Amino acid sequence: MTERPMIFNGEMVSAILDAGKTQTRRPVKFPHIDRDAMCELSGNELAGELLAGNYRNSPHGKPGDRIWVRETWWQAGQSYARYPDDDEYGWYGSRRVLFAADGNPPNEPNDHYPNGLGGGKFSAAKPNHLWRKRPSIHMPRWASRILLEITDVRVERLQAITLGDICKEIGCGLYDFRPATYGFQVWEELWESIYGEGSWQANPWVWVIEFKRIEGNSHATN
Repeated sequence: MTERPMIFNGEMVSAILDAGKTQTRRPVKFPHIDRDAMCELSGNELAGELLAGNYRNSPHGKPGDRIWVRETWWQAGQSYARYPDDDEYGWYGSRRVLFAADGNPPNEPNDHYPNGLGGGKFSAAKPNHLWRKRPSIHMPRWASRILLEITDVRVERLQAITLGDICKEIGCGLYDFRPATYGFQVWEELWESIYGEGSWQANPWVWVIEFKRIEGNSHATN
């Protein structure tokens, strides 16, 4: 069993926590190399490999492997540089974390900021000084609160998605879309909000990763 990180945005995180989202799609990056044969695989060839149960070419793992979720987060800490400062130098972060998908952190008065902070800035309780918003790419394993187990991996064209799979992607029920064509419109708009205008019409090959959430994953607390 292997663990790998994967970035999810706030809406995706909320859908996973609500136990509705059980699939994610990620574009296949070409050229895709068969690591054993050292040759390039087309989308059709890659799809056939996975259908045959050969997962050696999957960068996201195989059934039974795990994904720990990276999401945008807040970290309490001390800063000896001008705040806010995007440079890591001068930032001393603690293991007290919160998650952006859940909203903003509390404004906690301390010796440095007895009246708290304003303008989208938030003070943190002693011994920390303030909360700093951190991008998902900077989330370490210890701060992750969501652990997923892969149940299936396949490759298909983006537009091959079914209405049932749209529900597994978004975290909703079939009857939330009336008429059914509305579900495809919602999915197209969601995809293009992430990957840009025209990305739906391009109909790329995508990795389809199905998963279940592992309950009781240990993570930092607030």
